[in-house]
Amino acid sequence: MASDIEALAGFGDVLLIRPRRIQDIRGYFSETYRESELAAYGVPTRWVQENQSFSARRGTLRGMHFQKPPHAQAKLVRCITGTVLDVVVDLRPGSPAYGKHGSVQLSGENGLQIYVPAGFAHGFCTLTDDCRLLYKTSDYYAPAYDAGVAFDDSALGIEWPFSTGELVVSERDRNLPPLADLAGVFALEDGEA
Repeated sequence: MASDIEALAGFGDVLLIRPRRIQDIRGYFSETYRESELAAYGVPTRWVQENQSFSARRGTLRGMHFQKPPHAQAKLVRCITGTVLDVVVDLRPGSPAYGKHGSVQLSGENGLQIYVPAGFAHGFCTLTDDCRLLYKTSDYYAPAYDAGVAFDDSALGIEWPFSTGELVVSERDRNLPPLADLAGVFALEDGEA
């Protein structure tokens, strides 16, 4: 795979992964996952589910989602078409980054991936039309443990690239609770790899 791997600034557990691309006149080839290489960085080597999302319109926001223990999920996320602003929020009380957010642009063009450990909320906003994301999860979807935090919670301070009125957001995501209502969902060890 020969990827460049680095921590997202301010979040030692969140990794940015740039797989190497071999290009020629036909396009490119990229090995997007190699268990042995990612395991050396503490990324789970057992993925049990892979999901794909499609967002037709720019300004579509999905998030901020997570699953509660004992079914907390780590995610390995990549954008295969379009461009998104991908955002994570640390939900682990006791973590130096608790309640803070970080973001990165993922696109089909840049090929960047983000590893989001369990104990983080995850979401994204599409910057272009026709965005497709693929992501692996370390645990199965468990509806009874599905949860989220409000994308517009002022305590998080996330600056989305569109005004709230311009965003395309599901009713469910518009009604997620603020961070203050989530106390005790995760302990620091719940998010450790």
